Amino acid sequence: MPRSEARVATDRPARYAKQLAAHMGRKIEAVFSEETGRGTLVFGAGTATLEAQAGALLLTVEGERENLPGLEDVVGRHLVRFGARDELVVAWHRDNGEPGLVHRNNEDPEA
Repeated sequence: MPRSEARVATDRPARYAKQLAAHMGRKIEAVFSEETGRGTLVFGAGTATLEAQAGALLLTVEGERENLPGLEDVVGRHLVRFGARDELVVAWHRDNGEPGLVHRNNEDPEA
């Protein structure tokens, strides 16, 4: 299955993974285990995995090639919004060598 990955530098990877799973869980199947530092989001178009590592949150989305941009967008956009104060950047890298989407907060968090 085609996939795309992003390694998001942060000193709070588990916090962001938990927040992302809780938020997405309102509309889709989403789980996150604080014990393992891993989580899964199940979309109609594919899946996303979240893995809290030392100093980073590893994101992986899998789905049909034509669905990767949408999966990258929904996961990256929400994470960047949650991490606005920490200026998180989500840069996706697809398994076929194509560049994926890049998400960063371009808004003023004070506005």
